[in-house]
Amino acid sequence: MSSQYENLLLKLITVLELIQQSEIAPTPQTRQALVQATNEYKESLRQAKEAANALPGGELSLEEQDEVIDMLERLRDRKRQQLLEFSANVESISTAVDHVMLEVDSTASTPAGL
Repeated sequence: MSSQYENLLLKLITVLELIQQSEIAPTPQTRQALVQATNEYKESLRQAKEAANALPGGELSLEEQDEVIDMLERLRDRKRQQLLEFSANVESISTAVDHVMLEVDSTASTPAGL
């Protein structure tokens, strides 16, 4: 899809260059090339608009899109908070397991009867 928009830019540059050429040396060939390049640009622009309108969410108004973005940002922030809490819980569990393992090692290495 991005190549479609890059192609659109190249066609616009071609049209602008031909406009400059036709101002410097107005010939029938330059005029014909300009008309053809302009038509190609218009067709590419039409296709780019169709592609943009076909994107998911393209049917939403700007206000609706902003609402969806806000909702997704809140969801992202909530997920980040959950990950932080999960990470803290894993860290505390890991610390507790390490402590228990040290006690088990200490008990195992203590001679019986002492």
